[in-house]
Amino acid sequence: MYRSHKPSISLRAGALLIAATTLAVATAAVAHEADWGALNAELVGQHGIKERSLAYQTETGILSNLTDGVVTPASEAVTIDMAPGVTGRMYWGRGNLVNTVSMDPRAEIPRETSPGERIMIMLEGSLEQWIDGVWVPMERTAIEPTFYFSTGVVGRQDALYLEAGAQSAVRAGADGAQFIEFYGPVRLDYLQKAGVTVPGSVGPPALNGTPNMTPNQVFDLQQIQYTMLVPGAWTRILNGRGMQISNIFMEPDIEFGYHNHPEEQLMIVQRGGIREFILDGQHDMVTGDMLFLPAMLIHGGKLSPEACHAIDVFYPTRADYSALMGAQQARFHRIIPPNEKPKLLAEGFHFTEGPAWMNGKLYFSSMFFDIPAGTWKADVSKSDLIAMTPDGAWEYVLKGKMQTNGLMPKGNGNLVAMDMAGHRVVELSPRGKVIKVLADRLGDPMGDGIRLDGPNDLVIDARGGIYFTDPQFISDTPARPGKTVNYITPKGEVIEIIPPGQFGMPNGVLLSPDGKTLYVNNTYHDARHMSDAENWIIAYDVNADGTVANKRRFAQLFLPPGEYELGTRSSCADGMTIDTEGNIYVATNVGLQIFGPAGEYIGIVRTPTFPVSCTFGGEQLDTIYMTAWDKVYSIKTNMRGLEYPLHNPAN
Repeated sequence: MYRSHKPSISLRAGALLIAATTLAVATAAVAHEADWGALNAELVGQHGIKERSLAYQTETGILSNLTDGVVTPASEAVTIDMAPGVTGRMYWGRGNLVNTVSMDPRAEIPRETSPGERIMIMLEGSLEQWIDGVWVPMERTAIEPTFYFSTGVVGRQDALYLEAGAQSAVRAGADGAQFIEFYGPVRLDYLQKAGVTVPGSVGPPALNGTPNMTPNQVFDLQQIQYTMLVPGAWTRILNGRGMQISNIFMEPDIEFGYHNHPEEQLMIVQRGGIREFILDGQHDMVTGDMLFLPAMLIHGGKLSPEACHAIDVFYPTRADYSALMGAQQARFHRIIPPNEKPKLLAEGFHFTEGPAWMNGKLYFSSMFFDIPAGTWKADVSKSDLIAMTPDGAWEYVLKGKMQTNGLMPKGNGNLVAMDMAGHRVVELSPRGKVIKVLADRLGDPMGDGIRLDGPNDLVIDARGGIYFTDPQFISDTPARPGKTVNYITPKGEVIEIIPPGQFGMPNGVLLSPDGKTLYVNNTYHDARHMSDAENWIIAYDVNADGTVANKRRFAQLFLPPGEYELGTRSSCADGMTIDTEGNIYVATNVGLQIFGPAGEYIGIVRTPTFPVSCTFGGEQLDTIYMTAWDKVYSIKTNMRGLEYPLHNPAN
């Protein structure tokens, strides 16, 4: 992680230091800008920056308690006692105030009327918030599941938007709570609690924003779609009328070029670090550091190797950010209707995998693993193959006889199944009868080549050939030297088309609608599963004989931030599906990630337990079914899924 140090080149003429107990008026703000204005203008010209301006008044007469453009550690925040057992640590700008609130167990903030709009985001613990005469629970639980967890449960980070004049009260749970709250305009009574002299005349704030949150309703921040600002920088934007909160995650080592904007910016680093370029100097920001960037101050940044999660608060709201968010949401809602949410169909299975739609039913695998023991040891006697109708009614096709994984219709009324524990690929009837062993070793189907390890996922091409991954996700001794992708030719020969070393663990596999591109994703990337695939879907050109060429990165999968802190890139990418337009849907540990035909990020569908695999189904093939640990979810789309095989191959 970056360590804080003095700027390599200091701010010329210095910045006017404002004491924490004094609040200046507009004339002091002019003096502030005078200290850096000339240098700023020089650098704007030097870097060729195209500046924006605002057509309305933003001055309120309030000046930030932070020095312009100077990184300030969390220890220098203004502290107030809000109520017995409740403390706040504040900083503010001309238009907004940010307050990190810590509450002892069972502590309470008495009922009050909010003097301005208020947005709050949970950081730790749980509490109850008084909303419309009812106590409503809010919490923050673990939100970074991995395959190493025993449940796959995705946690929550609750948030809330209250308009000015709303009645509010808070009481902490048994273990206390911490949350961060944002006020627009600056809450003057908070300043008075801190002993700050409030000016006699405070101008009205600019209210140019349109809220994108429903007032008085708790929501999970994780359900807000990411907007990509630039490659490698993703943010969840919360718009109020007079403030805009950008919950931004920036990947390691990316760089923001020099820029400025007419909106002021309050920034706090939540985790990781970033080297801020401020005027002609540099300063490293680490967890807890704060920064005030007044309007038009030139700045940029270079990310640390551990990445960075920060919160930026803009006053007034940035129209360019809102436009980016609107465009991103439009792309997502073109595929997922605005009011559609994942629907739980059934639960109580083992580890659900390999869904396939055939004959008006969803077929999927229920695989037993000794997950609590940490061994992932398979048990065929406890593994099942299940058929489910669209309303969630289900029955066993096979019970305790085979540990199937990936499934796909063969085109003749039967299923192709990956018999992972049996080291083979088989053709099954709809009632689970083994019709034929399609592959159990490399080479000629009648030969004695090397045994397959653990066939995992598959896709069938227009000629009846079968691509399948063999990631060695098995507990017995591998027979082969590494993790591979293989192809069963239409004549039945089994050939290795992607050798060991190209993936840490190849898993999901797809073909494009025209059959000319093969997509393979990578589940793990850590010390034991190293490759250049990292957290990418990899694309290959398909040759006439079924082999592949021209390996290239296609789409970068979003990761939980903790992966970067660990120095890993494990997305837990597993099953994938595709629609007729070529949009790709990938089950990962942050949800069902969606990418366009060119690999562009579209959005994420989140489920309470993260999805393991997915497929299109339903009468119109417009419903995505997701197997998610011990559950099965569905969600309606505006798309039509691609039918595999690409046409019915000859038997």
